[in-house]
Amino acid sequence: MKKILYICTFFCEKMKLDLSIVHDLLYRDGRLEWDKATLDGIADCYKFLQQFAHDKVIYGINTGFGPMAQWRVSDDHLRDLQYNIIRSHATGMGEPLGDFFVRASMLARVGSFAQCKSGVHPELVALLTEFINRGIYPYIPKHGSVGASGDLVQLAHIALCLIGEGKVHYKGEWRPTAEVLAECGLKPISIHIREGLSCTNGTSVMTGISSVNQLHAENLLRHATLAAVWMNEIAGSYDDLMAAPLNEYRRHNGQIRIAEEMRRLSAGSKRLQKRENVLYQVESRKSKVESIEENGVFKDKVQAYYSLRCAPQILGPIFDTLAYSRQVIEEELNAASDNPIVDPVTQNVYHGGNFHGDYISLEADKMKIAMVRLAMVSERQLNYLCHDRINGILPPFLNIGTLGLNYGIQACQFTATSTTAECQTLAMPNYVHSIPNNNDNQDIVSMGTNSAELCAQVIDNCYQVLSVLYLAMAQAVDCLGIQDELAPATKACYDAIRAITPTVINDTPFYEDLANIEKYLRQL
Repeated sequence: MKKILYICTFFCEKMKLDLSIVHDLLYRDGRLEWDKATLDGIADCYKFLQQFAHDKVIYGINTGFGPMAQWRVSDDHLRDLQYNIIRSHATGMGEPLGDFFVRASMLARVGSFAQCKSGVHPELVALLTEFINRGIYPYIPKHGSVGASGDLVQLAHIALCLIGEGKVHYKGEWRPTAEVLAECGLKPISIHIREGLSCTNGTSVMTGISSVNQLHAENLLRHATLAAVWMNEIAGSYDDLMAAPLNEYRRHNGQIRIAEEMRRLSAGSKRLQKRENVLYQVESRKSKVESIEENGVFKDKVQAYYSLRCAPQILGPIFDTLAYSRQVIEEELNAASDNPIVDPVTQNVYHGGNFHGDYISLEADKMKIAMVRLAMVSERQLNYLCHDRINGILPPFLNIGTLGLNYGIQACQFTATSTTAECQTLAMPNYVHSIPNNNDNQDIVSMGTNSAELCAQVIDNCYQVLSVLYLAMAQAVDCLGIQDELAPATKACYDAIRAITPTVINDTPFYEDLANIEKYLRQL
């Protein structure tokens, strides 16, 4: 596949790093390069700091870090100071973050440097860009960040590799950084003024993880919306649940958009019923009385269960949540998120807290809660398909074999239910779990990276729950023999599932088929 080249001109405001670019750089083998104006802006910011810092006390340049800021560092040790923060903070533990998360985190870091407010030497941006383009992934352990001075620990692991130490994941192997740099003809960065502090200060890891989460959460919502249409086709529901007037009168944008998408996906369906044709035309109803009611009881549900009928109302808030989280993430991708902020425009250096991760932490928790809800409605839809006394049209557990001898997808439901339960346990927000630390210098923290990582776990779980649901929906179609009555959109999905796994009649292990369905659903 031809590499997509993005020449990013942040400094001139002609292009910003958005999630469509992140998507292509992660999943389409894209390549990142910088225009001359941006590189000149980074160089000018560095030169300004070099001049401005002379004979001034500036945090992290000639002072200690954190609670140690009250101690002046002598001029003889300024380079050592920058190396020390990198080495001393490379203290993470746990499993390493996956390559996509690391690549996205590095993208977020160069996005911050490209604002030309960090005072770093251009060679830092150049080497970090080489890491991104060459697929060199620093070892970043999962645990370590409280998300207050940003992702100090995880970013220190990136910085450790930028100075030629630590280890990297390169072409599928963990290798010493120095060895890979030499093989690629690259040199570690030098310390000029504040490269150590600027490398380790900021929200880039939580933002990188959240960028990947956002892409998958939006993908999951697309699958859940299609599933909502497919489920109502299986049930033979009345289609007014997605009617434009009904949903527009509720006013919420997400609900309106979900209903609109459901109408698009359901176009051409022969399974959805028109209420006005069945229940509202009196003469027609009288002539069909035996087919639609018996002894005064309607054979078909006048209204479907909530997990089917209320799809726009349930998925709508998820749509709105993800729309806002996308905005926040894209703003953070283009934010100057370290401290202090070096500003050649106003000829000043500002001390503050742009590294604090509350924006990302809150959105990661909201996204996580929204994804838990998505898993919950998917699990309930699955239960509808498995529960013959509820749906009234399908065999127990979609069992086409011999009842009692065969089990259909009975045990698949266990997996979906237990995974949904784990999602509910993980729903507790980390945003409110601040624990003071760092000698109480960091007296209120965001826990943003924890929030983003737990959100990623919930997203993984959602894919598993949806995989079981998609298997079940395909099986339900076979039970009813309605393949040719589906809308083209849902029929295409049915065909894709059936290309992965055949109709289930005799009992068979499902784990490989479910894994392959998950792989299909994960395509971005």
